[in-house]
Amino acid sequence: MDAVAPILRTEMPHPSYIMSAEGYQIATYSWGEPDAETVLCVHGFASSCRDNWVETGWVRMLTSAGYRVIGVDQRGHGASDKPHDAGAYSMAAFVGDLMTVLDTYLVDDVRYLGYSLGARVGWQLAVDAPEHVGRAVLGGIPDGRPLGRLRIEQARAYAENGTPVEDPVTQNYVRLAERVHDNDLRALIGLAEGMRFGDADPDPERPPVQPVLFATGSEDAILERSRALAATAPHGTFLEIPGRHHFNAPGSRVFREAALEFLA
Repeated sequence: MDAVAPILRTEMPHPSYIMSAEGYQIATYSWGEPDAETVLCVHGFASSCRDNWVETGWVRMLTSAGYRVIGVDQRGHGASDKPHDAGAYSMAAFVGDLMTVLDTYLVDDVRYLGYSLGARVGWQLAVDAPEHVGRAVLGGIPDGRPLGRLRIEQARAYAENGTPVEDPVTQNYVRLAERVHDNDLRALIGLAEGMRFGDADPDPERPPVQPVLFATGSEDAILERSRALAATAPHGTFLEIPGRHHFNAPGSRVFREAALEFLA
């Protein structure tokens, strides 16, 4: 009887740190040949590069296709600094961190891959610095300020005193935050507080002009809002990921294969 071949797993390198404009350390990771076409991968809220892109097979798929992959732990996540101050979190700060990553790695033009919060940041990077983003895949892009539904006072009471959370939406966010190892709930509460009523909404009057693949799960509550947002982009296409909700869509093979075809 033939032996079953082991499943190859992508090794997680030690992070290389870049310094944000305010002095926060942002963890980055690199796979593939330095002179290959680059895909910049940016994860969602309460996730990490490992959780969103490595464990789900994206990095393995992209490097097998010949790409160089640069992954980022956004501020407040993963191995990056996790300030608790709400003032540390704004769309301009997240975009600025990615610009610093590109400058540090001496990369002028990337294909962009983002999910949820990472998709929202990718929309803004593509709009503000179109010369750096050739095309983009934006999965589960949030619309309608989803963090605005979070009951900050309940989440903070839970983080500080263990007080049970009563609001169902806030319970879901807390469970999401606690799902990933090393998440700092107070930092994620600060992020939610900083962005919930700020400039978090994508502006449909000012969409990316590059080719963009929008992808959202068929069971995701934001499906139709994401579809409508995709329709505002002059070179946007939309993929409904079958049988997936917001939190398990990144693991979809259909999503991965469609994104790979689009990025090429």
